[in-house]
Amino acid sequence: MGIRKILTLPAIMLFLLPGFSTQGRSLPGNLKYVNLFMGTAGDNGQVNPGAAVPFGMLCLSPDSDPRQHAGYDFAVPKTTGVSINRLSGIGCSGVGGNLRIKPTTKDEELLVVKGTEEAVPGYYRTQFSNGATGEFTVSRTVAFEKWTLPEDGIMFIDFKSAFERRKTSCEYNIVSDREITGRIESGTACGRGKYSFFFRLSCDQPFSVIEAAETEATVKFPGKQVEIRIAVSPIDQASADKELEYAAGKSFEKVRKEALGQWKEKLSKVSVKGSTEEQRILFYTSLYRLYMSPMDVTSWDGKYLGTDGTVYDTEGRRAFNSWSMWDTYRAKFPMLLLLDPEAYADMAASCVHLFRTGKKNWATDCESAPTVRTEHMGLMLLDAYKKGIPVDFRPGYDGMVREVLTELPRESPDNLLELCNDLWALGQIAGIIGSKEDAEKFTAEADSTFEKVWKEVFMTVTDDFSLMKDNGLYQGTKWQYRWACPQFSDRMAAWHGKEQLAEELDTFFKLGMFNQGNEPDIHTPFLFNSFGRPDKTQEWVRRYLTDDSMVHLYGGQAEYPEPFVGRAFQNKTDGYAPEMDEDDGTMSGWYMFAQLGFYPLNVGTSEYELFSPIFDRITIRTGGHKVRIKASGRKSYEAPVREILVDGKKLDGWEMDHGIFRKNSKIIFKY
Repeated sequence: MGIRKILTLPAIMLFLLPGFSTQGRSLPGNLKYVNLFMGTAGDNGQVNPGAAVPFGMLCLSPDSDPRQHAGYDFAVPKTTGVSINRLSGIGCSGVGGNLRIKPTTKDEELLVVKGTEEAVPGYYRTQFSNGATGEFTVSRTVAFEKWTLPEDGIMFIDFKSAFERRKTSCEYNIVSDREITGRIESGTACGRGKYSFFFRLSCDQPFSVIEAAETEATVKFPGKQVEIRIAVSPIDQASADKELEYAAGKSFEKVRKEALGQWKEKLSKVSVKGSTEEQRILFYTSLYRLYMSPMDVTSWDGKYLGTDGTVYDTEGRRAFNSWSMWDTYRAKFPMLLLLDPEAYADMAASCVHLFRTGKKNWATDCESAPTVRTEHMGLMLLDAYKKGIPVDFRPGYDGMVREVLTELPRESPDNLLELCNDLWALGQIAGIIGSKEDAEKFTAEADSTFEKVWKEVFMTVTDDFSLMKDNGLYQGTKWQYRWACPQFSDRMAAWHGKEQLAEELDTFFKLGMFNQGNEPDIHTPFLFNSFGRPDKTQEWVRRYLTDDSMVHLYGGQAEYPEPFVGRAFQNKTDGYAPEMDEDDGTMSGWYMFAQLGFYPLNVGTSEYELFSPIFDRITIRTGGHKVRIKASGRKSYEAPVREILVDGKKLDGWEMDHGIFRKNSKIIFKY
């Protein structure tokens, strides 16, 4: 099979990177390194450049026609208008795309004028082919749209717009010549479950109604300038009205500055020096993507909608929803825990409450925000507890047991390996709450299930290990799923030998079997430490971050027709490998850990695997503490780490406890 580089856009289009080389570059601090257009072209990331705030419920962006999962495709100028919400890189049909506004008639073709787009954290602007211009900013619950319209002043509003069309319905009421209220119900990812919200749309100029149909309306404004605000609430109409009322005294520019300030605070949690400018752009763009979810769904008065349809009081905390768990527990959530432990405590409480109020593996029919899947949430909660986040497991424990025993699939070898992870976590949780019998039972089942499946299917490498389709697995090869349970690496070594496993893992990478574009094996570069070869962890992590000659055989769903050659993360509009979903922060979290020099291989424990960082100096600010990391005496990226000092003491091995981040500390990698 021949090898070629897969290119999806002309080189000139990749070079321009609209908005990033002008307005973005003038921003202070780490803000200037965020490229919101990275990964927005074609099936190369499934992200968008829309206006959003950290953990916000809204994200305003044009929707391309045809579109990608997050609505926007940089390579497609034709647009159906601007909608107010979406999730980032989640696959299926995407989620969101509601309340779409088009600055022209319903049937007139409209294009985004390429070269006019600007996008920085909290703000997006573009011109359209009919002469209209749109500027967009946002708060957590209110969309702000500033339009300059053509002479006719016409706008088309699609109240039923959605990326996932199944289960979508709407109702609206034109209450005056400046305001529209209503409710939208929409399907979540892959048509599993529903979310709904109430809205109030308010204009600063009066409009006349040209046409009003059941799910859409065409209106006309007397002048060219109009500002539209759309407030949303999953609670009721009165709550949506109140959200809009709180925004009444703020100008568009003030909201834009507040949004930028929120991003400045999040992006300042980590400071880096050294490496290349592109690596800094990749780092801070990844840090930005990390905060696109979960969504803070707390109402103005401290209420939130449970998945049982009941409105609850938050009791002083923030309520979160919009989960995309599947393998996000491996990298995204550990990174959020590291950087934002205060917010993470509220996320953990929200997860426990979800187990109480009707959690399903996929979304329920009563979500308060676009949601995907929630399996492996027990691992996320255990990880929080082991790293010092207060978690009260008891209110949700019965739901955790029910999920593991009755809802998780057990039909295929990959199902069973993932079940082992959940059983192992449940055994740990049972022990924490003092249920000794359950702890022994679930731990024993995890051990026996893993031994049976791994020995029968994965221990001995055979010719069919490289097959992705028709191999009895969901989204991967036997090579990739072979390493799916790193907490059992000591068992694997006892049965197969550490040296043998290290050699076979190295062969796995040399043959291009590693699929960096999907999650089942994203932790595998960090497994070498467990098998006595930390030098190989350093080698392969470095190569995947910096080597333009890396060969990738697999996409998200199947083997590439021809291999992709290059880095899977690049500062381009097609900045992720072909078919690679960013997966709602998962890949971003992975890349950040890989750059920082430590990785949470065994989620549900407090340990990190250590290897050479890509940056020379790193400062992490978390929980009121500073942790400084330094690469000392390094002459090249290939230089081996000689020893690691933590607060002046030499580490015995290649693991570090999370406790280092709960105090002011210093880590020195010596070369």
